[in-house]
Amino acid sequence: MKTLRLGALEVRRVDEQTWMVPVGFFTPHPPAEAVNAHRGWMPPTSLLDDGTMVLSMHSFVVRTPHHTVLVDTCVGNDRQRHYPEWCNLNVDYLGRLRAAGVTPDQVDYVFCTHFHADHTGWNTHLVNGRWEPTFPNARDLVHRPEFEHWMRLPEANMPANVKDSILPIAEAGLYDLVDGDFALGDHLRLEPSPGHTPGHCSVRLSGGGVEAVITGDMIHHPVQVAHPEWPTRACTNPAQAVATRTALLQRSADRDVRVLGSHFMEPTACRIVSRGGSLRAVFEG
Repeated sequence: MKTLRLGALEVRRVDEQTWMVPVGFFTPHPPAEAVNAHRGWMPPTSLLDDGTMVLSMHSFVVRTPHHTVLVDTCVGNDRQRHYPEWCNLNVDYLGRLRAAGVTPDQVDYVFCTHFHADHTGWNTHLVNGRWEPTFPNARDLVHRPEFEHWMRLPEANMPANVKDSILPIAEAGLYDLVDGDFALGDHLRLEPSPGHTPGHCSVRLSGGGVEAVITGDMIHHPVQVAHPEWPTRACTNPAQAVATRTALLQRSADRDVRVLGSHFMEPTACRIVSRGGSLRAVFEG
């Protein structure tokens, strides 16, 4: 994604990896033809010839006039996870972050849209067998309902990523519990978007009279712009996820709002437009 500028605001993406998923990632399971019908307007990078969907794992670096904010932190190196593609990664994510103009100690705030493993990993890194905070000067903004949802689980049922990517931040006292109306100056505010997880939050950016929204997993793939009724198998509350996604798309349609998909392949930024009674995305550079 080219650097997106919204007035004094600057947004860049930092890539970690790509992930191939079948159409069966959605539930109910749509026929492959229903996805292929939208191939003409989706970025060619997002769909293989055999109908396999391609998702990107990336963070967004948001630079306001006063702060540097990292939104979502991908899977992380040296982990054991449910999906083989996420296990034992050894990628130069931090080098890519530096290439985007930010060193780990320059990050002021980290915000994870939710606590799934592919959005929390680089909160920590492995140092002499211990999970240590990756961004030592950052405060982790933690949406209270999301935190409370996962902390209520018995330790035996707590996902591995919560243990190695969330708890070390909490134990170090580097987090701030915030509510859904939290705003960072005039440029960034949280926007509760529950359904994928109970406390899922998107991020609304404003600058120069233009708005953008970082979706988190409210949307996974561009085809859901045309089919918001397709939740994923990872959604905690599929019906709520559908309602949340539909409302966001309808509010954004035919307006000067950039939608930044947290799993969209390049070019990532798009506008939502009405076409013949349905919606589609128009991607930008």
